[in-house]
Amino acid sequence: MIEIKRLSSIDLDFDSMLDQLLAFESAQDDAVEATVADILTNIKSRGDTALLEYTCRFDHLDVSSVADIELPKTELQHALQTLPRIQRDALEQAAHRVRIYHEKQVTQSWQYTETDGTILGQKITPLDRVGLYVPGGKASYPSSVLMNALPAKVAGVDELIMVVPTPNGEKSNLVLAAAAICEIDRVFTIGGAQAVGALAYGTQTVPPVDKIVGPGNAYVAAAKRRVFGVVGIDMVAGPSEILVICDGKTDPDWIAMDLFSQAEHDELAQAILLSPDAAFLDKVVASMTKQLAAMPRKAVIRASLENRGALIHVRNLDEACTIANRIAPEHLELSVDQPEKWAEKIKHAGAIFLGRHTCEALGDYCAGPNHVLPTSRTARFSSPLGVYDFQKRSSLIQVSKQGAAELGAIASILANGEGLQAHAMSAEYRYKD
Repeated sequence: MIEIKRLSSIDLDFDSMLDQLLAFESAQDDAVEATVADILTNIKSRGDTALLEYTCRFDHLDVSSVADIELPKTELQHALQTLPRIQRDALEQAAHRVRIYHEKQVTQSWQYTETDGTILGQKITPLDRVGLYVPGGKASYPSSVLMNALPAKVAGVDELIMVVPTPNGEKSNLVLAAAAICEIDRVFTIGGAQAVGALAYGTQTVPPVDKIVGPGNAYVAAAKRRVFGVVGIDMVAGPSEILVICDGKTDPDWIAMDLFSQAEHDELAQAILLSPDAAFLDKVVASMTKQLAAMPRKAVIRASLENRGALIHVRNLDEACTIANRIAPEHLELSVDQPEKWAEKIKHAGAIFLGRHTCEALGDYCAGPNHVLPTSRTARFSSPLGVYDFQKRSSLIQVSKQGAAELGAIASILANGEGLQAHAMSAEYRYKD
């Protein structure tokens, strides 16, 4: 029997209990921070030499030159060509769907002309070079390659640099094949904070990038936080989350497995079910107990559900949506009749999965939308990774002679009001004889 928390929205202490459930202490580990700071300092000052030393130490690789840490494109193509046909087809189909979806996000430059001839607008340009961090070894995720690389490619990024650790020389053919499909420009077999430092500061071999995206462990997350400002980053993501709203009419086995799908990521992952049907919650618990034994990652699933999971009985679906907005989950499943109606009430969620047949796992791999999503309630102000994360906006301003007189007078008044005389005089020169 899984000992998962049971809450009810009618309980007097429900609000405080929900706050406790959602609380996630992401306090920085002092030892991790100190190690990362030292690594980044070394990479910045010693470049390739330090990078090779850390790769030998942490990945147990015998690399003596930078040539040993860059994979030729022929190896990526070989990985793709030698994949079992069923895997290659799945990767290519997923890549096609992800690319098509993100092509809808492309933003074009625009401008307009005012009556006096002044032209105002916005110029959209892609980033020059982006670094993609991909976990390696046994924890290899080709889907992460697709989700991070393809929006960048669609955005028009000139160069994509991928780093992937290969501990003990262990490479994932699926990851390398995904890199080939995405036409990654260069791949380096490095990982950890040292890889983040190399991408941020550049070394004699690894070029510095403008932005670093992709998931990693605590050391990678700490390194990304530290280099932010030198480069852009996508986000520092927390544990995976799923929130399911169900009216009680979906097969409880389906819902139990949907909760498992996120719980199996990590002991700190969070899986929550909201339903107005108390008997259905009992059925889901029974299903969890029945299905757990067959799960290869059952220990992780159990720990996640018992430590951070919950089944919440609500008054009705309206209240469920209100609570969902308070939780602002990474993934939200609306396993209900008329899901489009209830989706109208959702303001905060990374991704919304509508209907009983739309499981979150499809979004992780092949539906098309990006699976890099805001966690830890940041969906209140953040969005999924997309093409817009790899494009910049520059304002365009071309003022006519007539416009300079009108705007200059306004600017002069405001500048003098702020005590900035040079600003005022700069504007005045354009319209005073």
